[in-house]
Amino acid sequence: MPAETGVVERDGVRVAWQVYGGSARADAPDVPAVLLLPPWCIVTGEVWKHQVAFLARRTRVITFDPRGNGRSDRPRHPDAYRGSELTRDAVDVLDATGTRRAVVVAFSSGNAQALDLAADHPDRVVAWVAIAPAILGLGAFPGERATALAQWDADTGVDDGWGRYNRYSWLRDYRGFTEFFFDQLVTEPHSTKLVEDLLRWGATTDGETLVAAEAARTPDRGLEELCAEVRCPVVVVHGTDDRIIPYEHGVRLAQLTRGDIVAFEGSGHAPHGRDPVAFNRLVDGLLSEVTGPPDVTASAVRPGVRSR
Repeated sequence: MPAETGVVERDGVRVAWQVYGGSARADAPDVPAVLLLPPWCIVTGEVWKHQVAFLARRTRVITFDPRGNGRSDRPRHPDAYRGSELTRDAVDVLDATGTRRAVVVAFSSGNAQALDLAADHPDRVVAWVAIAPAILGLGAFPGERATALAQWDADTGVDDGWGRYNRYSWLRDYRGFTEFFFDQLVTEPHSTKLVEDLLRWGATTDGETLVAAEAARTPDRGLEELCAEVRCPVVVVHGTDDRIIPYEHGVRLAQLTRGDIVAFEGSGHAPHGRDPVAFNRLVDGLLSEVTGPPDVTASAVRPGVRSR
């Protein structure tokens, strides 16, 4: 359970946040927290359920529900989901929780906001962990995926396969889209529980909200320009069997930010959800580099079985 909860509100839209772990503001105000950024509003902040308890043993961990899902509001107009608005939500949450500096961990499209934070607010970002970055401009998509993206705003009448990645298909059969999309997102065998969680989180929003959020996804500035402004350490984590965002996109982001790429062999789009022990140990190692070793007594954790 969170130690603190609250909301930030801007232009009539409320965003709900949660803080886990001790109060660094009172005990050690200069110790960075961990900010777990939400991705697309198709899921809630609970997507970090396997990270929160582990990371909160050593520092404060902050999550929030994206506008469009969870305990946050669901505005209907695309302007409410512009990248600048989503990034401002992250800054507002940092301010509301009294967080000066944070290690930012982002998943999928949440990395667009992580990039904005690292480039425009370098004093707030100690390091950035980018999981399967879905950032416009990183590269091309294969086959049916590319066709679907190009036709997203046209009613093709196709409600099957990647043809479901379409504005009109979402409005006709949102549940069918989530079932297909999450099946593509989790490629590893024996992943029933993770898929069930994703479907449960996806069911707390709707097609109209997803359409508004997707319609707002246009780059505000050039990708290379933004990446050149990043000064913090960057670690990109990407599954080699990612069917949502090609592995090459992660490699490209690591190159542009002068960061490191960590491959999770055989993993899909959510290695932190399917292989949380290995992922958590990776983040723990980064935290040790930037904050020093944890002052906690914890039970041993077995390393992950996948090579990285």
